[in-house]
Amino acid sequence: MKTLYEATSTAVGGRAGSVKSEDGIIDLNLSVPKGMGGDGAAGSNPEQLFGSAYAACFGGAIQAIAKGKKMEIDDAKISVAATIGFCESNKGGFLLEATLDCFIPGVDVETGERLVNSAHEICPFSKATRDNIKVTLNLLLDE
Repeated sequence: MKTLYEATSTAVGGRAGSVKSEDGIIDLNLSVPKGMGGDGAAGSNPEQLFGSAYAACFGGAIQAIAKGKKMEIDDAKISVAATIGFCESNKGGFLLEATLDCFIPGVDVETGERLVNSAHEICPFSKATRDNIKVTLNLLLDE
């Protein structure tokens, strides 16, 4: 395996602390949502950060699949909304779940489903979560 890029981020203070990337581009306060027993103060949380990263990476995977198939799609209008759930496990501890709502303008259902399913095969975040968390893929269509 050849490493193409590495990034380091450091969290201090757990869920109610802060997180900062080594280059300072990410520099955020964290807070615990009320639904998890926190005070809901201003600040992000790990689920938002993970969802943002997963959505961006998955969108890039859709673009890569389309480009590889020489499909003409508007890369700038592809959107992926990742909803990350923090769940209690029946076996103790906690689990995550993810729902990815994918919008690829101008494609029919069959093409869109092929793109989304193919992206799920190559996306590094999908590979990292495969068989570890429940991931639901949805294709949103033009109205």
